[in-house]
Amino acid sequence: MPFSLGYGTNGFADHPLPVALGLIAEQGYDAVALTLGHPHLDPYAEDLGDQLQSLRRLLDELGLRVVIETGTRFLLDPRHKHRPALVDDEATTRVVFLRRAIDIAAALQAECVSFFSGVLPEGTTAEVGWQRLTSRVAEIVEYARDKGVLLAVEPEPGMVVETVSDVLRLRAELGNPRNLRVTVDIGHCVVVEPDGVRGALLLAGPLLANVQLDDMRPHAHEHLPFGEGDVDLPLALATLAELDYRGVAAVELPRHSYDAPGLAARSIHALRAGWHDAGRIGENGRWLQESATAIATGTGTLSTIFTLARRHVGRGPIRPDNDPTGVLFGTACDHLRGQLIGRLGDVLPPDELAQALLTLYGNGDSAERRGVLRGLGALSTGSQQLPDTVVSVGLRLTNEALRTNESGVVAAAVGPFAATYLDQHSWRHAVLKLVFMGISLQAVAHLTERADDELARMASDFAAERTAAGRPVPDDVQLLLQASSSYSTSS
Repeated sequence: MPFSLGYGTNGFADHPLPVALGLIAEQGYDAVALTLGHPHLDPYAEDLGDQLQSLRRLLDELGLRVVIETGTRFLLDPRHKHRPALVDDEATTRVVFLRRAIDIAAALQAECVSFFSGVLPEGTTAEVGWQRLTSRVAEIVEYARDKGVLLAVEPEPGMVVETVSDVLRLRAELGNPRNLRVTVDIGHCVVVEPDGVRGALLLAGPLLANVQLDDMRPHAHEHLPFGEGDVDLPLALATLAELDYRGVAAVELPRHSYDAPGLAARSIHALRAGWHDAGRIGENGRWLQESATAIATGTGTLSTIFTLARRHVGRGPIRPDNDPTGVLFGTACDHLRGQLIGRLGDVLPPDELAQALLTLYGNGDSAERRGVLRGLGALSTGSQQLPDTVVSVGLRLTNEALRTNESGVVAAAVGPFAATYLDQHSWRHAVLKLVFMGISLQAVAHLTERADDELARMASDFAAERTAAGRPVPDDVQLLLQASSSYSTSS
């Protein structure tokens, strides 16, 4: 791959820095994202110069590239996380710290210094916060320019700079300084970016200077190990390759130090597997682009292209290890058809798209109907609301699919579209239908986020009926009770 895989030291908080770096290199990473502050590198240490010389030698010995991260929670204020921020009334401490981070980056020959804007203080208007931010970043940019250091602003959910578009706006208002670029955390993309991971990376484009890798769910800013959220890792890696990104892409798991060595090993295994799949995505991406263009320009018919998708990728399961029949997570052809529909959302007017969905589903066989339902999921993965006409048709098709007894069709119908748009009553019955049919609840998107006390009651009644009849209770009933309990605790 053209970029370097790294691991963040904030995921090794229980290891001394030299030991953490050794373990990171041992696992096969060739870069490190170094978070300044406790417990690894005190930016205010009296012997900082000597420490930096030793650290630079160690990085050379281990063959590790380095980026500087500045997200230590309580470094500047022991009582308030990430305070003061650049958008606070008084931010001198933050500005001084970022200057010191720039000095450290220069000494270590780091690729960049990554930083964030901060959360708007209570009682402060967005306009005032933005004015504070621009004036202070301008000062930091000038300081970094004199030191020959590259800066990268990281959009964070809930902060003043929340999306890549916000970074580009900030950069434009500062005159597009060459040494101010973008950090993208792919997990954040499923939470706040309107066009998802791929859209955010493409929007950053040549300004992309730093990448953080993790998994995440759409409704919670919580960094998760790969496979536990909704991030399409192969797609993210394929997009980086498409951009010819040559910087550092580092795993960002700041709350998982309790299992750092094991998680570092599992993460690089997942990244290597994702890179293998990214090659397939690259080929598929070319086919998708050509197909979407042909449909938009009228040089190819949607129904024909949709039908022939199986010839491009075949019908194998997308996750053969734990879903050999492709019922739960679909087949390669299901997903390619779904991605095609996702692309059509960008090239067809809403009314045409809605009619296309109706036609494809109404005229399709079971496999093509699964593709339409997966396509509804692809359309709804961004943070923007779908047009009403598309939502209306999507709900019609989802409810129709849930009335069938075809396991693959039912499983495809409880994906991201249903999680976002299906009413709670219908969604509960859809989940229970999977239990009745013996389909694993792994097929359900955002189960924990939507499960509630009423679903728990329904599952409990179902279990009681099965027990009274002397019949076994499916294991997934207990999962429903646990998920509903999590909902009650968080709500």
